[in-house]
Amino acid sequence: QVLLVESGGGLVQAGGSLRLSCAASGLTFSSYAVGWFRQAPGKEREFVAAISWSAGSTYHADSVKGRFTISTDNDKNTAYLQMNSLKPEDTAVYYCAARPYAIKVLTSDYQYWGQGTQVTVSS
Repeated sequence: QVLLVESGGGLVQAGGSLRLSCAASGLTFSSYAVGWFRQAPGKEREFVAAISWSAGSTYHADSVKGRFTISTDNDKNTAYLQMNSLKPEDTAVYYCAARPYAIKVLTSDYQYWGQGTQVTVSS
């Protein structure tokens, strides 16, 4: 059984930083792509960033490029999203997701999902 558990969300002032974690069990990151998505109230869930360890590649949405960085620690089977220079518009529930091998940006391409962690950025 695959389980993804996010942590690290919270309340932060604009300009601050947070690091989200996604701990996985039941799968090995070296064979999967891991993505971070977010969903603000009343909005569709949107792609934030993804990483494929086997392909050695990452991809970040334009809205977070230069501010957010995705990474993994395969020994710990954990993915991270380092978020710097946070803005109020980054406020959302953040989800991690996993799919085999290749990076994709659509939610429908991901098989496994965590329960989400709330990030709130105050102005």
